[in-house]
Amino acid sequence: MQTLYAFDGDEGDDFGNHQKFLLQSLEHMYDLHLLMLSLLIEVQKRAEDYQDKSQRKILATQEEKNPNRKFINNQVLQILNEDVALQIEIEKRKIDYWYLDFEYVDIIFKSIIESDLYKDYMSSKVSDFKEDKDFISDVFTEIIAPNEKLYEYIEDKKLTWLDDLPVVNTGILKMLRKLKKENKPNFFTPKLFKDTEDKEFATALFQKTLLNKSKFSKEIAAKTQNWDAERIANLDAVLLQMAICEFQKFPSIPVKVTINEYIDIAKEYSTPKSSFFINGILDKIVKEYNENGELNKIGRGLM
Repeated sequence: MQTLYAFDGDEGDDFGNHQKFLLQSLEHMYDLHLLMLSLLIEVQKRAEDYQDKSQRKILATQEEKNPNRKFINNQVLQILNEDVALQIEIEKRKIDYWYLDFEYVDIIFKSIIESDLYKDYMSSKVSDFKEDKDFISDVFTEIIAPNEKLYEYIEDKKLTWLDDLPVVNTGILKMLRKLKKENKPNFFTPKLFKDTEDKEFATALFQKTLLNKSKFSKEIAAKTQNWDAERIANLDAVLLQMAICEFQKFPSIPVKVTINEYIDIAKEYSTPKSSFFINGILDKIVKEYNENGELNKIGRGLM
């Protein structure tokens, strides 16, 4: 989805270029995913360093001598910091940006400790896992994700990351909200593809959607004549193109599976009303396909 959204080629480019762009884009997004997770780890380290230095001050206050370590001991940050698979991926892919550009860690750390969110959280010294998880989720949503300095930094590091950032941040937030005390291995480091078949499907969907982009766009335009084209989110247009592609080019995928999948994606990554819009348009398209006998699904129960 995100790769199609960011793709700058055209329908005439060869398959090799399509596949190369897709795989490179996914690799770059994964690097950004690791970068944003590692930022949380570095912020925790920065907090611990800050407290250690405060304790060693000659004229340290009583509060500095006996600091509230609730933030440092936050269970979500501890899980991230102790995640061996995550550390291996960060080292393997050389995600060492924060070590070189530590001032951005300081910017985020300062923004956190100056926030009302932090003050409320630190008003007690004891917390449970839910409070820790909710706090980190809120910090990520309200402080890290919208930070302008961080946004500019990421843009300077890799221009393609700019389009990827909202999707990556949304994915991380979903992970944080689903996090448990005990998690499956590689919870924060999922594979880009489940298996070879999954990779082949992603590549085929990407290529076939691109090759038929003009055709699918005309079909969408015909079903959205009462909509202002400029008000249709670009991402929604991409999701509709992908769904139509599955309807037409992937006979083994049930129609309902396709519709539900893209409604769910729209809920997670697009505008608040996108899922209703996409559901309505896809419903119109499916009804027309059924009337014209244009759905060629194979297998039992695939209509």
